[in-house]
Amino acid sequence: QVQLVESGGGLVQAGGSLRLSCAASGRTFSDNGMGWFRQAPGKERDFVAYIHWSTGNTYYAESVKGRFTIYRDNAKNTIYLKMNSLKPEDTAVYYCGTRLSGSAYYSESYDYWGQGTQVTVSS
Repeated sequence: QVQLVESGGGLVQAGGSLRLSCAASGRTFSDNGMGWFRQAPGKERDFVAYIHWSTGNTYYAESVKGRFTIYRDNAKNTIYLKMNSLKPEDTAVYYCGTRLSGSAYYSESYDYWGQGTQVTVSS
C-alpha cells in the first residue's frame, strides 16, 4: 500500500520561505514521478510542480516559476518543495501525489495523495 506523508507547512509572512517534504513508501517509483498540488478554500486542486524520479525532469506552474523548486532524494524516497518569495495567494493546503499515467499537470493523473499540509502566507 502506498503511503505519502507530508510535512513542513506553516504560517509565514509574505516574502518568506518554507520547505515541504513528502516521504513515499509502498511502491517502486523509478518509472514515474510525483507532484505537488494545492487547493485553496472553495477552489479546485491546482498543479504546482512535478518531478520524475529517474530523469529528474521538472515542470512548474507559471505562477510559481522562479520562486518554487521541486527536488528529490531517491535514497529516501522523498520529494521536497522549496518555496521562496511567498505571497498571500500561495495560501492553500498543499498535497503531494504519485503520478500513475497521463499528463503531470492534471490531478486525475495521480492515484495516491498525501493528507495535505497547510501553508498560510500573511500580508
